[in-house]
Amino acid sequence: LAIVLESVNDIYAQFQAHFFWFELFSVVVFTIEYFVRLWTIVEKRTKSGKNLTRWQYVKSPLAIIDLLAIIPFYLQFFFVLDLRFLRIFRILRVLKLTRYSSAFTLLIKVFSEEKHSLIAAFSILFVLFIISSSGIYLIENEIQPEAFGSIPAAMWWAMATLTTVGYGDVTPVTAGGKFFGGVITVLSMGIVAMPTGIIVSGFSEQLRRRRQKFTALIRDALADGVVTDRELHHIEKIRRELALTEEEADLLMKLNGVKRGSVHETCPHCGRHIARNGDVKDKEL
Repeated sequence: LAIVLESVNDIYAQFQAHFFWFELFSVVVFTIEYFVRLWTIVEKRTKSGKNLTRWQYVKSPLAIIDLLAIIPFYLQFFFVLDLRFLRIFRILRVLKLTRYSSAFTLLIKVFSEEKHSLIAAFSILFVLFIISSSGIYLIENEIQPEAFGSIPAAMWWAMATLTTVGYGDVTPVTAGGKFFGGVITVLSMGIVAMPTGIIVSGFSEQLRRRRQKFTALIRDALADGVVTDRELHHIEKIRRELALTEEEADLLMKLNGVKRGSVHETCPHCGRHIARNGDVKDKEL
């Protein structure tokens, strides 16, 4: 929000000192956070049971995002930078929100698992892009040399047509060009939709897997015929990690014979029974 408001010259001129101190405070917090994460990451274990190295963390996407959030501030001490460029570059800080959003995490997971399908779809789209640019160049080159004087120049029309945006600033005027443009538009409606379909189906598959994982966790808890307080607490923790709503979790638990409600927790430190309803609220617990 501060970066956006800084772009308004009148506001920036009036509150320049406030923006600077807020910037300084933010960078100090983010810098401390980055180095604390870097120091403690060796305590985290991978799925194979090995401890993570600091270099593995440094080159991870989340660590790169954290570094991009603070590095612009320090660059100004070593290089002479245009402040307008620096302000825009700092907008990358908004990517830090992805660390705390399950929706962004889910999106990244979808892109990771569907990358081969997406590459194939975009490859087909790229081929069609080249064909349409070349075709309209051959048809309209002599009539409109200023707009279709070369294949690279014709790519602007091809991009606007393939994405079905159709700005209208460059259009074919010959009968052959109009027919070719119509064919490309019809083809693009199906081909451009392919990446969208892949992402949507990927989202659906990820949500299905999350529900399956939650259901499997419930069944594991029921394997011995008793759901302990600790298991209920763990189930609630996993529900939040998987970003399932309480309604979804209640339904899945009910279908598997587990009821969320008033239960008794046993404190792992003193052994006392503590009544709770839903989330753990007792400080001692």
